[in-house]
Amino acid sequence: MNGLYDEVLSALHSVWNRRWLALAVAWGVCLLGWLVVALIPNSYESKARIFVQLDDALAEQVGIGVADKKRDIERIRQTLTSAVNLEKVIRSTKLGDSVSSPKDMEGAVAALGKAVKVASTEENIFEITAKASDGSLSEAENAKLAQEIAQKMIDIFREENLSGGRGEMTETLQFVNGQLQQREKELESAEQRRLAFEAKNPDMVAGGAAGLQRLEAARAELRGIDADLAGAQSAVAAINGQLAGTPATIAGGPGTSSPKSSLAQATSDLAQMRARGLTDNHPDVIALKSQIAMLRTVAQGDGGNAGGVPNPAYSSLQSIKADREASVQSLTARRTTIQAEIAQLTARQINDPEMAAEAQRITRDYDVLRQQYDKLLQDREELRLRGEVKTEREAVKFQVVDPPTTPRAPVAPNRPLLLVGVLVLGLGAGVGAAFALGQLRTTFATTGKLESATGLPVLGSISRTLTEAAQAARLRQRKLFFAGLGALGGLFALLMAVEFVQRGMVA
Repeated sequence: MNGLYDEVLSALHSVWNRRWLALAVAWGVCLLGWLVVALIPNSYESKARIFVQLDDALAEQVGIGVADKKRDIERIRQTLTSAVNLEKVIRSTKLGDSVSSPKDMEGAVAALGKAVKVASTEENIFEITAKASDGSLSEAENAKLAQEIAQKMIDIFREENLSGGRGEMTETLQFVNGQLQQREKELESAEQRRLAFEAKNPDMVAGGAAGLQRLEAARAELRGIDADLAGAQSAVAAINGQLAGTPATIAGGPGTSSPKSSLAQATSDLAQMRARGLTDNHPDVIALKSQIAMLRTVAQGDGGNAGGVPNPAYSSLQSIKADREASVQSLTARRTTIQAEIAQLTARQINDPEMAAEAQRITRDYDVLRQQYDKLLQDREELRLRGEVKTEREAVKFQVVDPPTTPRAPVAPNRPLLLVGVLVLGLGAGVGAAFALGQLRTTFATTGKLESATGLPVLGSISRTLTEAAQAARLRQRKLFFAGLGALGGLFALLMAVEFVQRGMVA
């Protein structure tokens, strides 16, 4: 503990003996630091908040959804601090007074880009922050400049949404119209090629792709006809089985008609059908002719016997059989026709594959161009409707929640704190310089340090005795030292007072 006390006492003695050096270093550091702090221009900040309304029922109905509007607002927020917009701000404020060349403008734009920030604090709230720290302007002018920059950014924000969105819609419509004209020319050219090809190849009128579709359709229809034909043949076989077990005649009474009278009646009915214009292919005619053939056979076998009459069930089965056989004949004829068509289409594909491929290509190109043209027409109408909605009922509406504030005090630098820091740094530098010089020069402030340094015992020490004149001179030196130290503190207090007076003048 005694050793530590001796060390502290020795350090204080060394600094005190070189107090003038410490005071000089403190003055030098403080003057230099305070000069640097004074040269730092004050930075004034102005803030504004904007509310953006995004909901609109009509806009959502025509396809201008909230996602689109949010994307538009995000785009405006990002492009608001672009070089073009910042240049507009510079030219419309005092920042443009010092710009005389493109190089100066580039530097001013870069500096303003760092001083302006646009942030989304909430869902529909945007905050614009603008700072001004021009050294050529006064404190009040810098504060006013910050407010003007923030106001100009609000104006550009509104202008970008109102006119910029409409201009973008107009440019989009112009682009779509240009694409439509180009597609229309290409579609006309493709149609002319198709018409020329069809005129030269009438067999390929439907096109190669349509020929393949026709072939597949014919095959599918053939499969359906085969299934129907098989069903009709099964039905005919079933009817034949029923006819084999059904008698042609049954016993009849005196009042019943004979086979010959029935044959005569059927023949008369056939004549009446033909008189009405029914052909031999008509199902009723076919059934009646079958019945007449059956009655003729019965009448010949009966030999004029009036003891039996035709069986009605047998006659009905004969009619059903005739109808089923007619269906079989019709399906067979249709099957033959489809098979011939399939053979023709297959032969065409095999005999001229290049022509079929060419027809396919022409048809495909025309169909693609037609689809693109129809899609562009639909898109143009939708864009036109959306443009009219944006023009008549602007979906995005602005409201300035907080207008740009007029700053009353600088936000940077924190000059009072910097002044205090420079004072502490100066005093510390002075004390450190005096202590360091004392370490370089070998002196002993106490007998203990002398004894530890030499390793020899120290028997005692002699106190220093000063005359009255020497004591008076020492007292004057102390007064001058404390006066110099007080002057340093007074200068610090003066600088602090000047800083607060300047702030009061801005307010």
